[in-house]
Amino acid sequence: MSTRAAALLRKPGQPERPNLLELFFDLVFVFALNRVSHRLVEDLSEARAVLLEAGETLLLLLAFLLLWFVTAWVTDIYDTQAPQLQGLVYVAMLGAITMAVTVPRAFGDGSLVFAGSYVAVHLVRGLVIVPSLRGHQAQRRAAGVLLWFSLSAVPWIAGAILPDPARGLLWALAIAIDGTALLLLYPAPWTLATPQQWPVSAEYISERYRQFFIIALGELILTTGSAYSDTSFREPGAVAAFAVSFATTVLLFRVYLFKAGQLLPEALAAAAEPARLIREAFTAHVLMVTGTVAVAVGYELVIERPFGPTDVAWTVAILGGPLLFLIGRALVEHAVFARVSRSRVIGALVLAGISPAMLLLPPLAVAVVAVLVLAGIAIADMTRARGKPPERPSVPR
Repeated sequence: MSTRAAALLRKPGQPERPNLLELFFDLVFVFALNRVSHRLVEDLSEARAVLLEAGETLLLLLAFLLLWFVTAWVTDIYDTQAPQLQGLVYVAMLGAITMAVTVPRAFGDGSLVFAGSYVAVHLVRGLVIVPSLRGHQAQRRAAGVLLWFSLSAVPWIAGAILPDPARGLLWALAIAIDGTALLLLYPAPWTLATPQQWPVSAEYISERYRQFFIIALGELILTTGSAYSDTSFREPGAVAAFAVSFATTVLLFRVYLFKAGQLLPEALAAAAEPARLIREAFTAHVLMVTGTVAVAVGYELVIERPFGPTDVAWTVAILGGPLLFLIGRALVEHAVFARVSRSRVIGALVLAGISPAMLLLPPLAVAVVAVLVLAGIAIADMTRARGKPPERPSVPR
């Protein structure tokens, strides 16, 4: 093994918990998620072409999520004490914050800055890591990752140059390439299709996943708190909406953490194929974070206008956010226990089934219904666990 490769790779026995550098990196994404949610709030408030605007915002959100998750995998596999890795984390921070600043104009005059920043982070990382691993078999893996991001760079940059609707279509293609490559673990003609190709620390990666969900909750608190601070504190509707938003935040945290959220590291460590669980947990957390961002959007609208008619798009945000969260949370439970609790299935079905009727209620009442469903699931969790021994993961060995 070359000296440069040895210096870059994570060493056996190193701490398996995220360090301050990674938590520093996470700060950018509170701002990034807030920019994404604020963009969608403006679209819904100003009655624009909601479906088109929501689709564009979803593409921006997925770009941020992919950037964060890929960086988390990199800091798991490589040594964050290495100067090269620390520099790459700072580059990722700069790219993410530049993307976040351009979110309001990402499909306008800021398109090239947004796409260029995203592409630059991934290509610079590959161009630093691949030469540094010369003489080590891990270079093949890193080269495969660089290959896929080089392929997706074409539709990213082409979409930034071309006008809509080509921009949206090309960026959707780029996101599909990046997401598919990640789920397939970046296959290439020269890579080995073996789990050993992707050594992971179960404790580290699961802790990073959980931290990113906390980031999403932080964005929810920031969004709803900012919305409430812009109202008169004496307005009963705004007070009630803020109280409901806080209760929802607490319930999302409780439902997420209960059992499966706590046991994810143990499940990853016990799995015969941890890569499969990592992929499943990745998909689950993308859904849960997306759902939490939708909750933030919905509750900001509720705080600003608690009474009056409820638009279809508002209902989708207020109820669809918890619904996405529950679907993602069910995937985590399936990954850990190979089953899904009935309370989550019932809660998701209730949220989906009552949506049409919610158009007859004011936004605040719709939010109350959502929080009651989440409260019912949290109570069912506590009731089911009472008096029983701690449950252990049940994953294929």
